[in-house]
Amino acid sequence: MYRFFTSESVTEGHPDKICDQISDAILDAILEKDPNARVACETLVTTGLVLVAGEITTEMYADIQKIVRDTVKEIGYDRGKYGFDSENLAVMVSINNQSTDIALGVDETNSHEQGAGDQGMMFGYATSETDCYMPISHLYASLLAKRLSEVRKLRIVDYLRPDGKTQVTAEFNDDGTFKRFDKILISSQHSPKVSQETIRKDIIKHVIEPIIPSNMIDCHTEILVNPTGRFVIGGPAGDSGLTGRKIIVDTYGGKAHHGGGAFSGKDPSKVDRSAAYALRYVAKNIVASGLAKEIEVQVSYAIGISKPTSIGVNTFGTGIISDDQLVEIIKKHFDLRPRAIIDAFQLKRPIYKQVAAYGHFGRDDLDLPWEKLDKVELLSQYKK
Repeated sequence: MYRFFTSESVTEGHPDKICDQISDAILDAILEKDPNARVACETLVTTGLVLVAGEITTEMYADIQKIVRDTVKEIGYDRGKYGFDSENLAVMVSINNQSTDIALGVDETNSHEQGAGDQGMMFGYATSETDCYMPISHLYASLLAKRLSEVRKLRIVDYLRPDGKTQVTAEFNDDGTFKRFDKILISSQHSPKVSQETIRKDIIKHVIEPIIPSNMIDCHTEILVNPTGRFVIGGPAGDSGLTGRKIIVDTYGGKAHHGGGAFSGKDPSKVDRSAAYALRYVAKNIVASGLAKEIEVQVSYAIGISKPTSIGVNTFGTGIISDDQLVEIIKKHFDLRPRAIIDAFQLKRPIYKQVAAYGHFGRDDLDLPWEKLDKVELLSQYKK
């Protein structure tokens, strides 16, 4: 058990998150017209340049140039002085078809059930720390990042620019319950004309105070705002970005293991994405049913094979039944074959860009199928 645990998040204007949103915007545009498309789309950004690469097999045409520019503009990079401008970008595209060797194992035929799009392991996690079953440090880091973008877009604080990061350190009691927030860190890109004192005052007033309940901090909580004293050069002008480089921000803030596979830009035949969503659903329903206060579920796959090669559970000593019993319950009540996951959650829809920033899990602001608690009553029978 950690006495202190820290999680971070980033805003939609962070270079890596720009890439995630572009990749998922391309995916959504393709799935809207061709739900059976195969998409593995990667994006790289740097000063004045966006490179889109990957493997896409589809019957429809996607105007990738327009999707890139529209996404960058929506994020807020619409002026040259920000160092990245939607109207003045070089957009390069290098797209090929998906490998036919991979397609042999993934595509469903009369004699072959849809298999996993790749080998690998995925994890799902849930905890009773918060009402949305997410780690408290990660939940509030994500909420702060989202609020930071809101105050910029609504011009509540009109000198902020799109790039930003947050970090929250939670302190826990000896029994593992949340005690307080020990440190809150916010870094935000800004206009060169504003003082550090003004930034700190406005960030505390308009970002931290509306998000962090007063009973979660005390006089010893340290608040850090732009600790270098200046953050004018940001976004792709300050650092290159790449799809899939914020996988811990996307998931559980480091509180759970991660299989290593990114989500953004991948259609749901890729179990890196779809199985991770399914395992969040499994974990959340188990904790909500009272079978454990905390759980991590692991599953593994072999490329081209539909049935998982393994299922593992760890309740960290919080389960009211054994971990082995929970494995059997999962096998009985949750179908983790790729096609079953896709059908259960209707994953061939354009629903992905909305989760490309601020996390894929614990999003009470979105109606996400993998966040539903429709197995709680069924699972509660095992408490008896």
